[in-house]
Amino acid sequence: MKIAVTYDNGNIFQHFGKTEFFKVYEVEDNKVISSEVIGSNGTGHGALAGLLADQDVDVLICGGIGGGAQAALEEAGVELCAGAQGDADQAVEAYLKGELVSTGANCDHHHEEGHSCGHHEEGHTCGNCGGSCGAGPALTGRNVGKTCCTHYRGTFNDGTQFDSSYDRGEPLEFICGAGQMIRGFDAAVADMEVGQVVDVHLMPEEAYGMPDPNAVFTLEIAQLPGSEDLQAGQRVYLSNQYGQPFPVTVTEKDETTITFDANHEMAGKELNFRIELVEVK
Repeated sequence: MKIAVTYDNGNIFQHFGKTEFFKVYEVEDNKVISSEVIGSNGTGHGALAGLLADQDVDVLICGGIGGGAQAALEEAGVELCAGAQGDADQAVEAYLKGELVSTGANCDHHHEEGHSCGHHEEGHTCGNCGGSCGAGPALTGRNVGKTCCTHYRGTFNDGTQFDSSYDRGEPLEFICGAGQMIRGFDAAVADMEVGQVVDVHLMPEEAYGMPDPNAVFTLEIAQLPGSEDLQAGQRVYLSNQYGQPFPVTVTEKDETTITFDANHEMAGKELNFRIELVEVK
């Protein structure tokens, strides 16, 4: 059996569609007997599945991946274990022990965000995103599979702005159709021309989905060291039983318990975007 891991300097690279390297492990009797690092040669996300199939890879372990890429892997006969983070070698060992659980298609950001414990801060690395990106038919259009640079401004229905690449002074770059974006944003860009500006209104199903009541849970503060310092409204990371981090929001807290919401902050919201396609590479 062969296991491939999206690879960057010993760790699991978090964007399947952008990975430059895979570490491929040869496994016999449930043990790794050899490994090598191979290049992706700049292959787009759809062709990456074929590249892995050509290498006789049976399983892919990765971080963020969209529904389109997931479908391509399934068609190529490659089993997917997504949502993994950290050391690549340790992830493979955990997989072989049956301790690594896939989150499926899991990158759902209109732009990348990062979170750290006790703070909400925006960055430019895609962590373990909750939700489902690219669910539905594969996108078609002239820009699918290409690197697109866009400027955008995002607003709620009342006109309040929640994000803007213009304000940051740099466009957002992503591979169209690779599942790196929420589906409605991806679909809007798929057939745009360079220089074109479009306005789109996205229902929750095209953005971050509807809130899941099962994603709200309460823990004893005594069982979660450090939680005594948290306050309602804070955005933090928790770790699951396999050490995989996931972002949550503190919603309630009393003397003994604390309640978290693992739904995306934008779940259930209608979003508006003005999108300008700056460049296609």
